[in-house]
Amino acid sequence: MKAGKRRRAKRTRKPRKVRRNKSRLKVPRTARQYFAMSKEDRETWDSVGHVVSRMRSGRISLPKASKEFGIEPSVVTRLGRSALRRQKNGRYVAKKADRLLRVLSILDRDGRREVAVRDSRQASLLGSYWAAVQRYLQTGDDSALREFQGKKIVDASRKRHALLTDLDQLDRLGSAGVLSFESLYGGVR
Repeated sequence: MKAGKRRRAKRTRKPRKVRRNKSRLKVPRTARQYFAMSKEDRETWDSVGHVVSRMRSGRISLPKASKEFGIEPSVVTRLGRSALRRQKNGRYVAKKADRLLRVLSILDRDGRREVAVRDSRQASLLGSYWAAVQRYLQTGDDSALREFQGKKIVDASRKRHALLTDLDQLDRLGSAGVLSFESLYGGVR
């Protein structure tokens, strides 16, 4: 071998760790786009909605709400920008209402179904409905449930879904084990 040329031992490369690039996560506009996402991305998207809702209802800061749900504030500001307003001091606050997609459960005569809503007021109405259903099932008091007679939820495709207030049907679904407060958010069984 000549002095200037040395043979180099062939190195074997270690496989690189695959890093998930969170910047690739797109804001879903429809239920189809939401369910096409990976489970991890759906959980991230759901957390963004939870953080915005928590900021609105609890009047707490973005970093504090983000910490509660285990998501970076920068991810929330990037994905949930339309639901946030930046103040002059640089802090973010949640708007009174937003159009973020949320996949929630709704009841019909056949049981629980998932619907995508794009209005925080519709999601809030559905949350209040579920609270009234749970109150009825636990105590037998249907006074809160009467407020929802004839009310409908409008989903992301503008289809109307009547809220189930028939006590016999609710009793049937409740005894079948279909109803639980945890089942409000889609994907939770």
